[in-house]
Amino acid sequence: MKIKVLELEEKKARILFEGEGNTYMNALADELLKDPAVDVAQYKQPFKFSDPELIVTTKGDRAPLDAVQDAAKRLSSYAAGLLRELAGINAE
Repeated sequence: MKIKVLELEEKKARILFEGEGNTYMNALADELLKDPAVDVAQYKQPFKFSDPELIVTTKGDRAPLDAVQDAAKRLSSYAAGLLRELAGINAE
């Protein structure tokens, strides 16, 4: 996955995700909103085949890129757990 930080401020980030679609962006935005220090987490994709742009704003001392990184780690952990569960089912 290739990303480009389009704008970075103390409490706001705009990030372009090259080649990603609605599935990952929906999951990431949803996971970001579970963080109480995240004020806004939304993405826009003006055209079906354009790259989505994520907008994140935070409150308190939380840096927006840290929030995105932590949300991505949680998503990865959920996927790893699912793979372990499926492997257990296949082994039976």
